Amino acid sequence: MQTSLKLSLDTRRIRKDGSYPIIIRLGHFQKTTSISTGHSVPINYWDDSRQRIRNTYKRVKAINFLNNLLVKQLSNANDVINRLQDCEELDFMSIKEVKDKIVNKSKYESFLEFATELAEDLRLSERLGTARTYKEVVSVLKSSINSSDVKFNEINYDFLKSFERFHLSKPSNSLNGLAAYMRTIRSIYNQGIKRGLISKDAYPFKSYQIRTEPTAKRAMNSENLKKIVLLQLEKGSWPFHYRNYFLLSYMLFGMSFIDMAFLKMSNVVDGRIKFQRKKTSKLYDIKITCQMNQLLDFYISGKKKDDFILPIVRRETLDLQYKDVHGARKRYNKGLRRIAEICQIDEHLTSYVSRHSFATHAMLKQIPLPAISAMLGHSSMATTQIYLKSLPNNIIDSYQEQLNII
Repeated sequence: MQTSLKLSLDTRRIRKDGSYPIIIRLGHFQKTTSISTGHSVPINYWDDSRQRIRNTYKRVKAINFLNNLLVKQLSNANDVINRLQDCEELDFMSIKEVKDKIVNKSKYESFLEFATELAEDLRLSERLGTARTYKEVVSVLKSSINSSDVKFNEINYDFLKSFERFHLSKPSNSLNGLAAYMRTIRSIYNQGIKRGLISKDAYPFKSYQIRTEPTAKRAMNSENLKKIVLLQLEKGSWPFHYRNYFLLSYMLFGMSFIDMAFLKMSNVVDGRIKFQRKKTSKLYDIKITCQMNQLLDFYISGKKKDDFILPIVRRETLDLQYKDVHGARKRYNKGLRRIAEICQIDEHLTSYVSRHSFATHAMLKQIPLPAISAMLGHSSMATTQIYLKSLPNNIIDSYQEQLNII
């Protein structure tokens, strides 16, 4: 192994009391750096061959205790190195990255502090949706334990069950909402294991199973979709926009509201819409059909290359733009409920209904499942099957009639 650790005295830096810092000297692929232990000793009281303070040193009462403390720090650093080696990561890391792993072990003893740091990293990477999810989990966990902190070693099976009871004790909370929180906690914990902040042997999700419950069918039938298409609305009014957003989402393979909001004129290339999903970073390349073009014409006329297509994002900075989208989505869902009333549609319309409707209607048109999965941008066929698990009742009824004995 090309990595070594050793307790040593940093003789380059003398302190005012005449002592020198005791350091952990890290060597990695012929480069060296130092990690502070927080302790110092005069040079004549340091035994370099044995890597310990000599027993003749009288400035502290318990020399053995201090030496044991230094050995423990060295042992903890070696544990990080060994885990990185086991994960086959060590050989591909710079010496700074290795040092950061060792130093961060104590820095991120707090699960919540680590989660907050991850959220900030995500924000800087412009993954604001996931960053907001991480921050929300931190806030909810603080509320559940009535404390400002929780350590990595406290995230165990009993803790997760306690959080489950806390969440489900509120009538408005659902099992699926709990599952979303638990998946985020699991993701943060897994990243902590990769960073060497907690042993994978302590992984609590080996015992705790994240449970979900079936959701109500979200797809609408084609008759109700036609009602929305044929709805006469004043051009430029908000109901007019909301109807168009819903139909555009359907025509764009069930595109999410946030992806539509961030579409720019630059995404329109040679009669196609080319963009990257915010959630998965998957690239899309969708043909603009005649029906789609009729809707887009209202929005793209007179706009420049860097202009947003839809009147949703209005501010300049990314943080504020996400706030624009968040507020607009709430108004959009409220507007869809009003459109459902106008069209006398009993189904509960939300921004997700267009996506689920597209998937279901594609299936009923006998489009192959792999193609539907690709159109939805799913990385797994299993995810697509969740969208398609509920066939409309009239289809089930027609299949049942085909099975009549006489």
